[in-house]
Amino acid sequence: MSQKSNIHFDISERKVLLRIFDIACVLGALYLVGILFDFDYFLINSQHWVWSIVLGLYLTVFATIFELYNLQKASKFEVVIQNIILTASVTVLFYLLTPFFTPELPENRLQIVYFYISINLSLFIWRYAYIVLISAPRFFKRVLLVTGGSNVNSVISTLQKNDPNYRVIGFINTDKTEYEPEEDRALEEFNLTNVSETVTEHQISEIVVATSQDKGITLHLYNQLIDLLENGVSIREYTQVYEEITHRVPVQHVEKDFYRYFPFSRSNQNKLYLFFHRILDLFFSVLGLTFGLLISPIVIIGNLFWNRGPMFYTQIRVGRNGKHFRIYKLRSMIPDAEKHGAQFAQKKDWRITKFGKFLRKTRFDEIPQFINVIKGDMSVIGPRPERPVFVKELSEKIPFYEIRHIVKPGVTGWAQVNADYGASEADALEKLQYDLYYIKKRSLFLDISIVIKTLSTIIFYRGQ
Repeated sequence: MSQKSNIHFDISERKVLLRIFDIACVLGALYLVGILFDFDYFLINSQHWVWSIVLGLYLTVFATIFELYNLQKASKFEVVIQNIILTASVTVLFYLLTPFFTPELPENRLQIVYFYISINLSLFIWRYAYIVLISAPRFFKRVLLVTGGSNVNSVISTLQKNDPNYRVIGFINTDKTEYEPEEDRALEEFNLTNVSETVTEHQISEIVVATSQDKGITLHLYNQLIDLLENGVSIREYTQVYEEITHRVPVQHVEKDFYRYFPFSRSNQNKLYLFFHRILDLFFSVLGLTFGLLISPIVIIGNLFWNRGPMFYTQIRVGRNGKHFRIYKLRSMIPDAEKHGAQFAQKKDWRITKFGKFLRKTRFDEIPQFINVIKGDMSVIGPRPERPVFVKELSEKIPFYEIRHIVKPGVTGWAQVNADYGASEADALEKLQYDLYYIKKRSLFLDISIVIKTLSTIIFYRGQ
């Protein structure tokens, strides 16, 4: 059997596509404007090639900060319009303010308006084309699940929530448990006698196996999957797909097989990486504390009128290798917030003061933690440090929870910029999945991504 697959784009391919065409369309538009109008502020030629590189760099960085490469939002034009305007505005502003690498300001200031409009218009046209064409159903990845009937809904929810172009067409029930379709989703259950016919008829792009061989994969089904694999059909295990799509380690699914995820990132022992990581820790800490001094009048006045009580508070947290340390924060709750004992902060928590909400939304309450970073208790990037009482409770309920302590805790981290505030055991599990992904994939590139996402959180006022 020869497999004829439908055209589709993976997450990484779509993100690369967006970045390449963003830059290409902007430069193309500016080149056309230069030809059609008397526009000489931005020239694309061999003499001024640096101008294009700097513009492309600024555009990519600020488009990332303003979430133009968030695939869930990239498919919604009303959200994209807002983010394009923000991206273009900040890109142009920075471009104008760095004349050493960019053209000097033109005598005719109207050219700056042309420059700004050209960037906006080109991005609007290209992103509209992306939504209409690339995000269209004909480019969805069509997936066949091999799993138990009781697992279908949870598997689909995870996959399609994190990748809007991922479409599960149906499933093969491996354990004969009853499948109860949700109201907005009803899948076809295929017979396992002829899987290749199902794949051909429904133009399946990928088969995802979400059950182990000793839990439903019969010899007959196994042989069919091998034949399909030999004929070019992509067959992948659910835990691998889960990690790729969600950027989390599915610790609740791997059970005893978790140790195949070791070793974690070599960066955890790489002396050169750790050296530069520490240098960046000190650099960002000095920068953060300097910023804290600049906004201290606002904090003092806000605390005086809307917080009423001590400005700072300290608390014992668990750090690297389980070592306890005292963390510093700006107080955002009422002074006797835990008179009834330790508890997770909740959304709309009544204990949070009016000014405390502002501190949390802007993440300003985290600024004193840069003192912990300088002392070596924390890093700028890492898992969030928890209190000993919560660590003890969660370690008893969630497998491998204490693995997050093999690296220093961080002021920000992969879990902080992706997950909701840890208000329950389920939230703690989700955060652990992100933390383990960071420990596994830790690198300079991932660190930069976290810094950029943290800026997005601050700019869009999403702190919790």
